[in-house]
Amino acid sequence: MAGAESGGSAFSMSSVVADWSLVVWTLCAVILPVLITVWCSFHRSRRQTLIRDIFCKSKHDWHYTDLFGQPSYCCVCAQHVLRGAFCSCCGLRVCEGCLKKADQQFLCKEVMMRSDGVDRSSMPHHWIRGNVPLCSYCMVCKQQCGTQPKLCDYRCVWCQCTVHDECMLDCLKVEECTFGEFRDLIIPPYYLSTIDQMRKDKRTDYEKVVPYCRKHWIPVIVLANTRSGNNMGETLLGEFKILLNPVQVFDLSKITPAKALQLCTLLPCNAVRVLVCGGDGTVGWVLDAIDEMKIKGQERFIPQVAILPLGTGNDLSNTLGWGAGYAGEVPVEQILRNVMEADGIMLDRWKVQVTSKGYYNLRKPKVFTMNNYFSVGPDALMALNFHAHREKSPSLFSSRIINKAVYFFYGTKDCLVQECKDLNKKVELELDGERIELPNLEGIIVLNIGYWGGGCRLWEGMGDEPYPLARHDDGLLEVVGVHGSFHCAQIQVKLANPVRLGQAHTVRLILKSSKMPMQVDGEPWAQGPCTVTITHKTHALMLYHSGEQTDDDASSMSEQEHVREQTDEDV
Repeated sequence: MAGAESGGSAFSMSSVVADWSLVVWTLCAVILPVLITVWCSFHRSRRQTLIRDIFCKSKHDWHYTDLFGQPSYCCVCAQHVLRGAFCSCCGLRVCEGCLKKADQQFLCKEVMMRSDGVDRSSMPHHWIRGNVPLCSYCMVCKQQCGTQPKLCDYRCVWCQCTVHDECMLDCLKVEECTFGEFRDLIIPPYYLSTIDQMRKDKRTDYEKVVPYCRKHWIPVIVLANTRSGNNMGETLLGEFKILLNPVQVFDLSKITPAKALQLCTLLPCNAVRVLVCGGDGTVGWVLDAIDEMKIKGQERFIPQVAILPLGTGNDLSNTLGWGAGYAGEVPVEQILRNVMEADGIMLDRWKVQVTSKGYYNLRKPKVFTMNNYFSVGPDALMALNFHAHREKSPSLFSSRIINKAVYFFYGTKDCLVQECKDLNKKVELELDGERIELPNLEGIIVLNIGYWGGGCRLWEGMGDEPYPLARHDDGLLEVVGVHGSFHCAQIQVKLANPVRLGQAHTVRLILKSSKMPMQVDGEPWAQGPCTVTITHKTHALMLYHSGEQTDDDASSMSEQEHVREQTDEDV
C-alpha cells in the first residue's frame, strides 16, 4: 500500500511538473515574439527619430528611400547601398549608418555665397564624388564616366560636368565654374549675395548686377504643385533642384505663388520665366498671383509663364503647345531647353460675374477669373460629381487614368438620366447685347482657348466646315451648345459638330428657373436662378512651345491654310 501511494504521488508530481513546463513554454512562445516585436518597434522608432532630427537640422535637403533607382554607393564608406538617404539638391547618397557623418563632412549647394566684403562674379566648381549620372562623359578625356562598380569619379553640382578620378587635377578644383548648359536659367549664388548687400545699402538698381552674370540671362522660377494629377511633383522638385539653384524651385504645397513670385523683384525686369508644374487650376492660381503683382505696382517684374502639365485635363497646356499630360517621358533637361526656346504669347483672361436673383441687396455677386472656359450643362454636372467624390476620398484620385475613368462613368450615367434636358427653356443667351434663339440643348459652353474636355477642339468639331480657328488672344469668346453627354462624346472622337452659337466680346446668360450645374475652368458648383456676365479682364504673358504639335493642331492649321487659299481664289 505504501509503495502504491508513493508511486501515485510521484506520478502526480511528474504530471504537475509537466503541466507547469508546458505553461512556461507556451508563455515563452507567446511572449518572446511580442518582446522581439516591441524591441524592434522601439529601435525602429528611435532610429527614425534620429534620422528625422538630422533631416530637420541639416542644410542638405535629405530624403529617405527604401530602394535607390540605380546602383548607388555611400559617399562615406563607399559600400554599395540599396536604401538610405539622398540629398535632392547636391545628389549625395549615404547609408543610414553614415548619414550623420556625411551631413557634417560634405557641404550642400550654397544658394547664396557667404559675404566676405568682396564683389564676386564667379565661383569654383563644387565637386561631389561618386554616383555620377549614367551616360556622362569626362570633361578631360571625353570618355564615359561611372562605368566601374564602385564609388568613383566626380560631378560638379552646378555645371553637371563629370571627371574621372585619374583625370581630376588640382587646377580643376579651383577652376571657375561656367554653370554648364543651363547657365542662362540659373541664378548664381554670387548674384544673390550681391543683391543682399545692395538691399542693405538701400540700393535697388539691380540691373547693374546683370553684367556680372551674362548678357542673355533669362532666369527661371519653378513652381510645382505636388498634389496635382499623377503625383509627379515631388520627383520633379528634386530633379530641378539638382540642375538649378534650389532657391529657384518652390513647392506650392508649402508656399503660395504670391510669396514665391516675389523673387522676381530681385531679378532683371522683363527677363524672368516661370515654369508651372501642375494642372490648369495651378496655372490659374499662379496667374492670379501675377495679377496681384500688377495691383502692387510691380508690372515691370511680371514673368512669362510656361507649363509642365501634371493635371487631368490640361487643356490650356495643350493649347499653348506644352502637351496634354506629362508622365516622365521627357527628361527634365529637355523641359528646360524647351522653356529657353519658347516664344512669348498673350492669353486673354476673362471676368465671370454671377449675380443671384432676389439677392441684389443682400449678397455680393460671385466673381471668377476664367482662362479656359465656362459651361452650364452636362460637362459641368460631370465635373461637379467628380469634385464631390474627390473631396470625400482624395487618395483615390491620384492617377490621371482613374480620374478620366470616373469622368467617363458620370458621362455614361448622364446619357441615361439626362438631368440637364430642356436647358434652352430655362436660360436666355445674349452675345454682345443681341439675344440668341436657342435650339433644343442640354448644355452651353463658352470657350477662350482651342481645347476643351481633355484634348478636344470643340469649336472646330469635325473640321469639315470652314470656320475660323479659335484663338486665345483675340478678345473674342466662342459660344457653342451641345445636345447632351453622348453628343459631347461624339464631338471628342470627331463624329459630330457642336451647335455653334457665335463669337462675342461680351456674353450674358440668364438662368430663369431651377438649379443647374455650372463650372469655370473645372471648378464646379450648383447654381440657382441668376445672371452670368462674362467680360474681358486682362492679358497674361505666356510662353508657347511650337515643338509640341498634335494631330489636331496639324489638321487645323492645314484647314486654315485651305480656307485662306479659297478666299484668295475668290478674290
